[in-house]
Amino acid sequence: MKHETEKSARDELVANATKLTELLNYQKKAVVSRTIIDKKTGTITLFAFDEYQGLSEHTAPYDALVFVLDGEAEITIEGKPLRLEEGEMTIMPANKPHAVKALTKFKMLLIMIRE
Repeated sequence: MKHETEKSARDELVANATKLTELLNYQKKAVVSRTIIDKKTGTITLFAFDEYQGLSEHTAPYDALVFVLDGEAEITIEGKPLRLEEGEMTIMPANKPHAVKALTKFKMLLIMIRE
């Protein structure tokens, strides 16, 4: 049953104009995500972070592009903090430690292309 729900949610996005910021709501003291595309070749995921929430330092085996859709965040890559605001992006390189922290409520699109 879950598979059918996921398929219909995806179908709502296909060939329709959609505001990314409206696809996911903020939740108090939480980080929430919604996968937009999940293919063998890569993923596109939308995240909403409540203020001061984040993802602890970790690594990923692939480059990932972060695009901030709303609010402000601090992305730390190899210990170097980078402040991003709405409309800005960065690339988190493969196999390098990185972390994400919301400075305000913020939404981001994460695009990961697998090699």
